[in-house]
Amino acid sequence: MGEYVIIVVTGANGQLGKRLVNQLKQKHTVVGLGKEELNVTNKDEIDYQLAAIKPELIIHAAAYTAVDLCEVNRVLAFDVNSLGAGYVAQAAQSIGARMIYISSDYVFDGYKGVPYVEEDIPRPLSIYGLSKKLGEQLTMMSGNFMVVRTSWLYGHGGKNFVTTMLRLARAQQPISVVHDQFGSPTYINDLVDAIEYMLAAPCGVYHVTNSGSCSWYEFAEHIWREAGYNPEMITPISTSEYGAKAVRPAYSVLATSKLVQTGLSELRQWDQALTDFVRKEQSL
Repeated sequence: MGEYVIIVVTGANGQLGKRLVNQLKQKHTVVGLGKEELNVTNKDEIDYQLAAIKPELIIHAAAYTAVDLCEVNRVLAFDVNSLGAGYVAQAAQSIGARMIYISSDYVFDGYKGVPYVEEDIPRPLSIYGLSKKLGEQLTMMSGNFMVVRTSWLYGHGGKNFVTTMLRLARAQQPISVVHDQFGSPTYINDLVDAIEYMLAAPCGVYHVTNSGSCSWYEFAEHIWREAGYNPEMITPISTSEYGAKAVRPAYSVLATSKLVQTGLSELRQWDQALTDFVRKEQSL
């Protein structure tokens, strides 16, 4: 684990940002900057704030993650996910700070058919994926960086696929879920544990997800069962039938062997993590 006097977390009011702040502040001085405190599309504001705080580490979790809306709000997607990351990376370099950029499995096209390794060339299919790819490239220009690609995130205290499925299960509302897109659901608590361990890892790109993979349909079924509901009201449909605005990769499983090389064990299986999440949600 790295020893940092001050850590800045951008996107501090999002699910990932909140967890990062709450966990890292137990051992470090952490400054959380939500969009109300820091406009990541304003280079002058970023330069001023980060120069004043002088962190040794910046975890850039701020992002525009509404994948379908990115297809409509393209300028915003690139301003936040690409240029914003570049501005933060430049500021990090000028004050001698390390930068960690949180990226996505959607930088890949999904045609490979086996888990993607860090060296695979990103070929995004969507505006969201392209904006994250450009964000990665701009981050790498800072020199002292880590890019952490993850996938299918869910956590406590916000809207995500799991909380949506739990709400629909309680309402016993019939739903249709895509069965031909495969990835690795990742519990934010497990992701943050890994990031905390990796704070001083060598520069580079890392894939960090829970182990194993499933389809969105299988994921939904598992969520309903874990919560004590019969998933018979979930209907599997194809991607083409669903008709989303943004094209998603059909297979975006990420290989995490490079993570293991840092000395950390593979994260637990996605279904074990989901069981833990659902139990905690039901106890809230």
